[in-house]
Amino acid sequence: MERVLERFAAGYAADQDKLSGKGDDQSSIHYPAVFLFIGDKSAEAIEPMMRINHKKWDNSAGVMYFHVGTGRAPEGPHSGHASRSATGNPGAASPASGKTEISSGAELRVSRFTIDAGPAGQDPKTLRKELYRSFYRDEEQLYALNRALRQLSYNIADYGRLYSSFDRIHLSVITRVDDPLNVFIPEVSLLAQSIFAQSFKSVQMDLYVLISERDQMESFGYGSSAGVAFLRELEVMQSPDYSFSAKLHVTEDGLSIPVTHRPAPLFDLVYVLSDKNERGITAAHGMQDNYEIICHVSLLKNRKQKESHFDMNTGGYNNTSFKNNVMTESGRQGYVSAGFSRVKRPNESIALAVLYHFYGGLLSRMKNVPEWGFKEKMSFFGLHPAAISEQAERIVPDGGKIAEMTGMMTHPVSYGSLKRMTLRDAEEALFGGGCEAYFQSNYVQETELRLKQLQAGEGLGERIRRRLREQSAVGIFGIALWTDEKNGGSVLEAVRSRIRDLSGHLEAEKAELARYYEERVENQPFPKRPLMEKHNVRSFIRFFFETVYRRKLELLRIETELKLYRRYETELARIHAEYKQKALELTEVEETLLHAARASIREADDYIGQNVMEYYGVVTEELMRELESRRGEGVFFEERYMGSFAELLDEGRERMLMRLIDVCRRELLESEAFDQTFEEELLNRANVTAEYGNRQVLSKEELFKRLYRTLEEHAVINLRLLEYTQEHRYEEKYFFGDAESEFIRYAAAADETSRIYKLGVVHEKRSSGVEKLNLMGGFHLEDLMYYRNGKVYYETYVQNGYEFHGIDAERLPELK
Repeated sequence: MERVLERFAAGYAADQDKLSGKGDDQSSIHYPAVFLFIGDKSAEAIEPMMRINHKKWDNSAGVMYFHVGTGRAPEGPHSGHASRSATGNPGAASPASGKTEISSGAELRVSRFTIDAGPAGQDPKTLRKELYRSFYRDEEQLYALNRALRQLSYNIADYGRLYSSFDRIHLSVITRVDDPLNVFIPEVSLLAQSIFAQSFKSVQMDLYVLISERDQMESFGYGSSAGVAFLRELEVMQSPDYSFSAKLHVTEDGLSIPVTHRPAPLFDLVYVLSDKNERGITAAHGMQDNYEIICHVSLLKNRKQKESHFDMNTGGYNNTSFKNNVMTESGRQGYVSAGFSRVKRPNESIALAVLYHFYGGLLSRMKNVPEWGFKEKMSFFGLHPAAISEQAERIVPDGGKIAEMTGMMTHPVSYGSLKRMTLRDAEEALFGGGCEAYFQSNYVQETELRLKQLQAGEGLGERIRRRLREQSAVGIFGIALWTDEKNGGSVLEAVRSRIRDLSGHLEAEKAELARYYEERVENQPFPKRPLMEKHNVRSFIRFFFETVYRRKLELLRIETELKLYRRYETELARIHAEYKQKALELTEVEETLLHAARASIREADDYIGQNVMEYYGVVTEELMRELESRRGEGVFFEERYMGSFAELLDEGRERMLMRLIDVCRRELLESEAFDQTFEEELLNRANVTAEYGNRQVLSKEELFKRLYRTLEEHAVINLRLLEYTQEHRYEEKYFFGDAESEFIRYAAAADETSRIYKLGVVHEKRSSGVEKLNLMGGFHLEDLMYYRNGKVYYETYVQNGYEFHGIDAERLPELK
């Protein structure tokens, strides 16, 4: 059941995201953008980032993605790659851009270049160093990389119509801190920059360093050492006097041309992002938030300004100003990190809350048992006296064979002898035990046989199921209640009362028959003729059978009726146990749904789950009543909706739950009541009517305050630093949302007089939610907890013969 509920909630949320996002305004990037992924471990970021950009940017079809890896990482759905040919002919290398379809149907472009990393199982002691050296030794590979990057540059030109300007290109380099291929990041980055510079006036290049501390659970020693090695190299790359020159350009004729970088930091800005945040807490969504950060930072730095007053005076991002603020007085460039949060309609919680309230509404209707009297209840069960009497009549053979008894052989007895006898003695004198034997054989035994063949209990159970299908006013709870012997108005009580009445009546009739048997023949009112012995005997015999044995037949019918009632008494006790268990199961399902809804709301703290239960309880009940007013009071128990819960339970709780979900989605969740913008839904929940003194329900202002605080708390920086407030900390914070919305206006004004950071708004006309990006810069290598912790491993590995660097050790900064 839990898996079914998870699939239901996730499916509804996914569908709602698609629907609610249709009306959202997409941003555009101003200049062309390329994302360059270096290392096998960074490959997993490609597709998530493509999806994010496709959803956010209306010109995302022109964004290029380039991956440099060894080919040993698991291949994704992107087939394009570039590598040396099998013959080793440099001219045969043909990088190809592959196309991939994503769920939205948009066509995005990604290229892969495979680096020769040497044989698998290479000595880890020298892996990074050998990779670096082999990069320079293999001219064929270097030429193929040139071709691949040049092809990428040509591909970008094909999408020129999508961009406002081709003067600049934004190159974002993404790598994992512990990936060995980041050893030649300067070479690949500068080669790409050099090739792009032939088509663009300027190339703005940023580096995103991803730290996955979760992945280092198994190889924390080597992984930490490799990570620290790269950070030391990064210090060199970002130093103000960093220069570079190497023959990286290779022509088709095998001629090499230097690529030169004059003294300056290699990257415009370096962003360091971890899966453990500033508070030391592991991110719930792993690396996904970091992919969101990269995409949002890229948009912030490269967004096309719209012709709208919303883009004026809203604290727009200024890259030069930000760089200056994260730089020390000595000119040392600080690193940057970021945090990201999003608030949207809590669709999963809403789906589960509506399902719970819908089910609860159905149960309350089933528990609302009609206040019927005994007569109506007995009629519902088919146990009213007339019905059981008719059933007994059908079981007991008809009286036709009583008349046939007059033809039985008799003993020669004169009427003169008979008339002074009792009826009992006369029967014995005339027939011996023949009459009783005949009656037993033709009536009593036949009745018992028919009773055995009649499955009265199953018949009652089937009748109840049939009536439950027909009679929506009575459900499982009604059956359980009406068959409960502890309930004063139960059918069981009525059946037992009927059993007592019939038993008393039967005993009275038996006593009356016994008394009648003792009467004398001559006193009986049958036709008698003087001096006609034989006539009088025959007349008595006819009278005897029509009175005595007709009475015996009636006693047999009463006994049969009594047996039927006793059978039903036993069956009602069994039915009570069955339906009591079904009622318990229904209640347990309700508890399961309640638990799932509450758990989802607790988890949806990011999305502000306050008042979800209160608000959607009201909405669900209103929708149910509206449907009942249009289609009839018992509509939900009709076969095209829920049908019989008893039969659904027989198929299992999961089957019942799936039917419930189907009806809930079709009849409730697709109604107009759920077609609201994020803010409309939030405000409606904030203002839901509640009883006086209910402190769970928040005012609009209080809800906005909590929403603002929640966005801030969940946008905490994704990096663990040694000091929470290090010396050069500088912050900027940006909301992505509708600047006209009530919440954004509230957020822009909150803490306006006391804030010590820059606050901006990126206006996007949207209905699905609000996002927040927090930027923090100014920290340095020695501020990173990752660096502090990994330094011990790095030093130990170096002392044990590990060589992590391709460049000379003299160029590296001292360990801090």
